Amino acid sequence: MSPAIRRGRAFGRDERGVTAIEFAFLALPFFTIVAAILESSLIFLAGQILDSAVQDSSRLIRTGQAQNSTPAYNREAFREAICDGLYEMFDCAEADGKLRINVTVIDDFSDVTIGYPLKTGEDCDEDECDWTLADDYDPGEGGSVVLVRAYYKWPTVVRLPGFNWQTLPDGTRLLGASRVFRNEPFVCGTCT
Repeated sequence: MSPAIRRGRAFGRDERGVTAIEFAFLALPFFTIVAAILESSLIFLAGQILDSAVQDSSRLIRTGQAQNSTPAYNREAFREAICDGLYEMFDCAEADGKLRINVTVIDDFSDVTIGYPLKTGEDCDEDECDWTLADDYDPGEGGSVVLVRAYYKWPTVVRLPGFNWQTLPDGTRLLGASRVFRNEPFVCGTCT
């Protein structure tokens, strides 16, 4: 036999480097799945943190602490109360427009309507949809029924076919939290 044929057969039987070749085939799907799991976990954690911050801040309104504080809470102070509960995971800069907070008084619990807070379809720009929800703050008086809503445009990283967490054209996912409650019957000297 010729030496070239012997070397060819020996090369075919040699199993050194098989692990590296198998890893090369499996590395991309493996790391993609790991990244997808991490992003899913982070999005669910962010949603829970936003919900918890809205719950805690809404309690300030419900008990009258926000209305009876000196000075009484305004839109910026309430926004700060929510941002304090977000553990700096969220970009709360008002100029960025990622966080939208709306506190309104409604007549009755049956009057609650929670619509989509952004423009949709053809009303959107190519890369971004504008807010349709006003950034308002009206905490009401004792006994008022109040609706508190907060929405945040959470940035997504993993954008693959079949796995894509983005819900908006600008590559973000809309997170939301809301609370509807009747204020306790507190007496408020600063309420109007």
